[in-house]
Amino acid sequence: MATGQLFSKTTQALFYNYKQLPIQRMLDFDFLCGRETPSVAGIINPGSEGFQKLFFGQEEIAIPVHSTIEAACAAHPTADVFINFASFRSAAASSMSALKQPTIKVAAIIAEGVPESDAKQLIAYAKANNKVVIGPATVGGIQAGAFKIGDTAGTIDNIIQCKLYRPGSVGFVSKSGGMSNELYNTIARVTDGIYEGIAIGGDVFPGSTLSDHVLRFNNIPQVKMVVVLGELGGRDEYSLVEALKQGRINKPVVAWVSGTCATLFKSEVQFGHAGAKSGGEMESAQAKNQALRDAGAVVPTSYEAFEGAIKETFEKLVEAGNTTPVKEITPPQIPEDLSTAIKSGKVRAPTHIISTISDDRGEEPCYAGVPMSSIVEQGLGVGDVISLLWFKRSLPRYCTRFIEICVMLCADHGPCVSGAHNSIVTARAGKDLVSCLVSGLLTIGPRFGGAIDDAARYFKDAYDKGLTPYEFVESMKKKGIRVPGIGHRIKRGDNRDKRVELLQRYARENFPSVKYMEYAVQVETYTLSKANNLVLNVDGAIGSLFLDLLAGSGMFTKPEIDEIVEIGYLNGLFVLARSIGLIGHTFDQKRLKQPLYRHPWEDVLYTK
Repeated sequence: MATGQLFSKTTQALFYNYKQLPIQRMLDFDFLCGRETPSVAGIINPGSEGFQKLFFGQEEIAIPVHSTIEAACAAHPTADVFINFASFRSAAASSMSALKQPTIKVAAIIAEGVPESDAKQLIAYAKANNKVVIGPATVGGIQAGAFKIGDTAGTIDNIIQCKLYRPGSVGFVSKSGGMSNELYNTIARVTDGIYEGIAIGGDVFPGSTLSDHVLRFNNIPQVKMVVVLGELGGRDEYSLVEALKQGRINKPVVAWVSGTCATLFKSEVQFGHAGAKSGGEMESAQAKNQALRDAGAVVPTSYEAFEGAIKETFEKLVEAGNTTPVKEITPPQIPEDLSTAIKSGKVRAPTHIISTISDDRGEEPCYAGVPMSSIVEQGLGVGDVISLLWFKRSLPRYCTRFIEICVMLCADHGPCVSGAHNSIVTARAGKDLVSCLVSGLLTIGPRFGGAIDDAARYFKDAYDKGLTPYEFVESMKKKGIRVPGIGHRIKRGDNRDKRVELLQRYARENFPSVKYMEYAVQVETYTLSKANNLVLNVDGAIGSLFLDLLAGSGMFTKPEIDEIVEIGYLNGLFVLARSIGLIGHTFDQKRLKQPLYRHPWEDVLYTK
């Protein structure tokens, strides 16, 4: 066990099992104390590497993350404290690994319930190698104005109230982390504050004992008196009694052992900590308090009198000239996190993203204000979800059914079209699903599947202006623009696209009005008189029918319809649908284990 000071203003730690709040509290304490370097040198997160962003005062810093204890110790050889936030299942193994590193001198084990056999092994190894274990089941420790472990002393407000931002003259040790916070406050009220405080932990076998730390305090010149808070159960306090009797401690010790009320119970009672139960008369709080009193410690008659005893002891030291109270200083202001300041109403900050279609802040996500559970319970389908997320309203069932039909009919058109071909070639190159999907989607445009918006736009403009099919087609010809939605590489006037016929039949049976579709059919009649392949294709059918859906439902204004067409909603329908087929082609090629594709020479015209 170390015989003197464990920490200083330059102490750095390695933090095992990333926890944002305790690390940020350590860094805020560093800033409060005026440290030049952060006390957390690195983070160990098994299986992860990189950096974690945190604040050091107003500055945002990146703390390295290492996947192993060995790598972290090698990267940060000056970090000699290991703070272990692992669960009780893995805390012992990871702590032992850390203690075996030559750079680690102190290990703090936060987890409660570490198996006693494992704890004993850790204690034995630490003693044999002159290392210090704080815990298990500890909140940690603190050297005022220099270094603190994890959540020790709680919030910044509590730290300031307890004057822990600068060193005092009192060494404090306790089993309980919660009671440590209480005593830090008590000591700050009646003395010049803590110099160092340790919570050894409440398990049956702590890595270091009360007397270990009291003996350390005795060797630290800045510590003028010692305060000890024990508890019933175990015999740790008796090692302190022996040290006092042997004259190994020459500084005033004010002590109290909690749990005197245990005698009021008829049966044995467990008081919170695993070790806080009396196993006999000698382990009772009364016996321990009397033994400490007999050995020369200042022991009050009750916990209520503990504060007075601490105050009286400190005042005697001052009167005797054995200590000079530390002068008070004003700590710097810790910058407040933006989220905290916003909640308290101190600041207002602009948002970076606006979302009107979904909200995930409640108990469950909502689509356009409709809870997800309601969507499922009502038996709504994909078309209904699209109507909520794309159009921000619940469209009638005939509309959402039409959307679903469009998705089904446009999901795929064989392996030879450009999008599917690209996905197939990419899949055969061994690429991942997303790469294969994107390679196919990137072919969608004016020449492949991207004509739905244009078809809707031009049909709507011509119909609303009252142009005859002849006037519309000839005006487009003069502009040098092919009529979007008209023409097919395979289908002819005598071999119509079955998909177009299905869509038209559904619309005639279910839509209140199909004026735009009928106009598109009239345009087709005129274009077929020019060439047998100038038929209304699926892009034109969907484009014109979507205009009828928007106008006939009575749920959209004219400006809203114009915006929907302009933004590209209708092409979005083709993109969504065709993604299903492109994914299918990708899986198909991978399932068939097809080799890398190479285009055949005989299918290429080589020419000068």
